[in-house]
Amino acid sequence: MSLATENANSDTAVTAKRSRPKPTRMSAAVAREKGNTPIKTVPKDYVTEGEAKWFVLASGPDAGKKLFFYDEIIGAGQPEATLFFVHGNPESSYTYRQTIESVKANAEKTYRVIAMDHIGFGLSDQASFEMVDMHHANNLKQLIDYLDPTDITLIIHDWGGAIGIGSLIDSPERVRNLVLMNTTVFPMPLKGWNLTNFPFRGKLSWNSLGYLTPWRWWRLVPPVVMYSSVGAWALVGRALSVFTRAALGQLTEGERMYWEMVSTKANALSSMRNVKQTKVWGHGYCYFDPTLGWQDNRSFYQNIQDNITSRWGAEGGNIGVRALWGEWDPTAQESVRKQWIEALPQMKEFVQLYPERGHFLEEHEYQDIAQAIVEVSRLA
Repeated sequence: MSLATENANSDTAVTAKRSRPKPTRMSAAVAREKGNTPIKTVPKDYVTEGEAKWFVLASGPDAGKKLFFYDEIIGAGQPEATLFFVHGNPESSYTYRQTIESVKANAEKTYRVIAMDHIGFGLSDQASFEMVDMHHANNLKQLIDYLDPTDITLIIHDWGGAIGIGSLIDSPERVRNLVLMNTTVFPMPLKGWNLTNFPFRGKLSWNSLGYLTPWRWWRLVPPVVMYSSVGAWALVGRALSVFTRAALGQLTEGERMYWEMVSTKANALSSMRNVKQTKVWGHGYCYFDPTLGWQDNRSFYQNIQDNITSRWGAEGGNIGVRALWGEWDPTAQESVRKQWIEALPQMKEFVQLYPERGHFLEEHEYQDIAQAIVEVSRLA
């Protein structure tokens, strides 16, 4: 895949207009030339040739930055539904590559497929402050307003749950279905199994790594956790493997890409901020950012939790819901699943559990995820 400039006149991209062009047409709000992502190793299967685009954010603290996305059609004719993929941390849209290919192989209708990288991740511009879900959701709202998708099947994972739902909860009519994997928008348990004692207690918990890891070492984390098998000691073995192969220049394309993604201080610190907040994921919280000052996302979560049932639940929009969880992960525990079912009771009969999988289910069970997407999108 080449991400070279395809339009010599796109050196200067201007701010976004709210009106949406047809999906196949370019506008001044979109550039064909990447910005300052630190990624140099772009896997060949990252994006379909010619589909790489960058949306220039118009407002907020990231105004002027380039947000990577692609917006393509699967099938012939006008799309009958939109598949919208939202990733978490420390991922990028690349994590959905196999799921999307499986959907293409089994598509029953013509789909519009949209996927994007948050600022500080993947092929988007680098972060300039320590971002959390509400910041990414505000950026995503701008892209949604521009692309104007309808009949959305929203596919979310990890922090992509709060980001995706947070960006659409105030325009609920756009969403017809939801497919979720190892994510939450509700308060994570403060006692019992949580991100302060997983996979080890103390300094080797996921939450603690965000505080204790030097930023230069954070580049080791994504290629370790994204592809590790189940078990705490398997994770340790995986870390040793990645470290050794990185020193020998033997990382795979995907591993190298994620390594490079957080190789800069700005991107590393922004990714680490998400990890620092995992203890209070879904609770709403305040933290101090050296650039922006005090940040407070309590109203962001309150808005989601107050409205998700009335807008998308059985007595509201009654959207279709499918849930898939790798069970070796605190976000998959029964108490978290019950929160989802209480909010969206129509999902109760459509839950799949994978005892031998962990948090990054989409790297392993992509065929089942694609099947769930195709199945639920029949309702759109």
